Amino acid sequence: MRTAVRMVVPGMTNADFWFDPACPFAWITSRWILEVEKVRDIEVTWHIMSLAYLNQDKDISEEYREFLATAWQPVRVLMAAEQKYGKEVLLPLYTAMGTRIHLEKQDKDRAMIEAALEEAGLDTALADAMDDPSYDEAIAASHERGMSQVGNEVGTPTIAFEGRAFFGPVISKAPRGDEAGRLWDACVTLSAYPHFYELKRSRTEPLDFS
Repeated sequence: MRTAVRMVVPGMTNADFWFDPACPFAWITSRWILEVEKVRDIEVTWHIMSLAYLNQDKDISEEYREFLATAWQPVRVLMAAEQKYGKEVLLPLYTAMGTRIHLEKQDKDRAMIEAALEEAGLDTALADAMDDPSYDEAIAASHERGMSQVGNEVGTPTIAFEGRAFFGPVISKAPRGDEAGRLWDACVTLSAYPHFYELKRSRTEPLDFS
């Protein structure tokens, strides 16, 4: 297994982003933070978390449990890819999976996973990992590194930077350009106050993946 080495660039903020490819909210937030990279001095490192692992012992609805039934498979393949190639492959594979899951509404099955691996330029045999629980320990360890900073009552997206971490932002559409940068600035400001925990309102519109 390769170990990723992070290069520290003077003046650059390193942000760590935990995601589960099945989560539509994480997908939209991930597209936002990619925009932030274009307009602010940040560099994102991607990490795996698992909604299936997070909720395995929780009292959840049957509808959500059915949704989670196919959530392990993509995460296992992501971990297999990370272990073979390094963390740098997580974003292209996440993008290939997320485009199919959230934009094209494909099933989280082997055909989708193989197509995503091929698009990302990775060995399609890694799809075998989807039903291999031997990756679950490494997934849990990555998951815990993120959730230990924000608590298990939340989930993904989780972002950490400069010794601080938060769940969110939960957004229904990813802003672009400097609007994305201004939202980042607001997150930085709020997270800098050590006694700030939550700012929330009910969502009144559907998710927009455009």
